[in-house]
Amino acid sequence: MPLFVTPPVERIRSRTIGWTLLAIAAIIAIVVSALPSPYVIELPGPVFNTLGAQTIGSGSSAKKIALIKVSGHRTYPTSGALDMLTVSIDGTATQRPSWLSVVRALLTPSEAVIPATAIYPPGQTTQQVNQADQAQMTDSQQSAIAAALIHAGYSVPSILTVAQVQSGSAASGVMKQGDVIESVNGTSLTTDSDTTVLRDLVAKNGAGKPAQVVVKRDGADIPLTVTPKLSDGAPLLGVVVSERFRFPFDVSIQLQNVGGPSAGMMFALGIIDTITPGSLNGGRHVAGTGTITAGGQVGPIGGIRQKLYGARAAGATVFLAPKSNCNEVVGHIPSGLSVYAVSTLDQAVHDLDTIAAGGSTAGLARCSS
Repeated sequence: MPLFVTPPVERIRSRTIGWTLLAIAAIIAIVVSALPSPYVIELPGPVFNTLGAQTIGSGSSAKKIALIKVSGHRTYPTSGALDMLTVSIDGTATQRPSWLSVVRALLTPSEAVIPATAIYPPGQTTQQVNQADQAQMTDSQQSAIAAALIHAGYSVPSILTVAQVQSGSAASGVMKQGDVIESVNGTSLTTDSDTTVLRDLVAKNGAGKPAQVVVKRDGADIPLTVTPKLSDGAPLLGVVVSERFRFPFDVSIQLQNVGGPSAGMMFALGIIDTITPGSLNGGRHVAGTGTITAGGQVGPIGGIRQKLYGARAAGATVFLAPKSNCNEVVGHIPSGLSVYAVSTLDQAVHDLDTIAAGGSTAGLARCSS
């Protein structure tokens, strides 16, 4: 007859407490994982071919609208793709992803976790941030058109208008909202110029030294003396400038529900391809990103890693990245994607010409560690 030994009461109690603590820990973990985090998640967003069209609406009311439309100038057939990339944000100013979503994103190469305040500054609503992004997109499109036409050999007169004078700045009490900045220290800012040229002229002048600024105010040219002040290590006038151009023919960019300045370079390339003979990309599937100035300088953008993965998922095999983003590109290039580092629009066009012609790409700049 088998013998049964009754476990001591202490052992039973110990096991009961252990399982209870384990259950409590599991419940706490589940609850915490479901709580909102102080982060948002960046992930690859929609991809748009600047040579193609965007579908607006749905069902029977859906229609396609060309992203780039040119009037008053001959256009040429294009092929392949010049994709602009976007980044989607999981989270808003008031609703944040859960800790469980954050952990999943940390384990996903194509996603990134960033502090929510990097996208939604304290005190700003989601609507305010979106409106600011839309304003940046509008300005970026204007700069892209100017850069493309200047590259194509056209003169593009520019207007730099003071949109805001910052309180306590060098310009406070001297310059006014609505002033059109015509020159700084005798250098004209009315032809093929942009905010970058203005910043460089002020930097050349230096802080603490009076700068001679001519503005057009109420139809009259007004000479002003403004002494730039140092801010974050750079001499500044302390004005927010709105950039507008007078184009020789009509170019419009139509893209809905997308904000930010990062599509500038790809729009400029799309315009160049549209108004010049031949296929700039050689019929290949090219993607890229980067801000653009009217002078053709390509600047850094956010979410480069997500855009690399978004480009590859869309079928791109060539990617043009801002040289200033190279430190984020290295180690995050998806298989099958060749990435070239560019710092100007001219360089981007040269790289695409080389690739389209089937020439050696050994001399083209790459991102390296």
